[in-house]
Amino acid sequence: MRRINFIAIDFETAKYSRESAVSIGLAKYSGGLVVDTYYSLIRPPELYIRPDFTDLHGLSVDDVKDAPTFDNIWGSKIKPFIGGLPLAAHNAVFDMGVLRAVFEWYGLQSPRLPYFCTFALARNIWPELESHALTALAENFGIRYSAHNALDDAIVCGQLVGMAAEKLGNCSSLKGILDAAGIGMNIL
Repeated sequence: MRRINFIAIDFETAKYSRESAVSIGLAKYSGGLVVDTYYSLIRPPELYIRPDFTDLHGLSVDDVKDAPTFDNIWGSKIKPFIGGLPLAAHNAVFDMGVLRAVFEWYGLQSPRLPYFCTFALARNIWPELESHALTALAENFGIRYSAHNALDDAIVCGQLVGMAAEKLGNCSSLKGILDAAGIGMNIL
């Protein structure tokens, strides 16, 4: 698994609009193992969090009111952490949508980031499972974590890639895993 290198990413938001990110979690995987992590609260453009979203992820306006905005951490923290590695996200449509939205909101140039979806990976590797939601997969595989904490979600997302490699006979590359699962790499 020495060539399984990627960044697992997860966002939590304040409301349904994608630019309203309130936290980001990044887990760097090298050789299929977590080697570094990054987590930050994010002050959303509008200082408001829907109560039902607070119920889900536990973050309130008080938690994020003094946090940096996305544009303040993108160039100095997030972009260097990602480097040139591909991104993995569980339900990548959501997380890549958040990235696109914050880039647009803050007028940041969107880099060409390769990414893949671990929801699609899980659905193709474990088709017999009733649900491929991150919480259901974690429960099925006996992974205990704090659901809807961006860093914990990112770490579990990355663990699924290693578990898929094991199920496929210890695939030694990310490309091999994705090819065997019948999913491709996308570009943001």
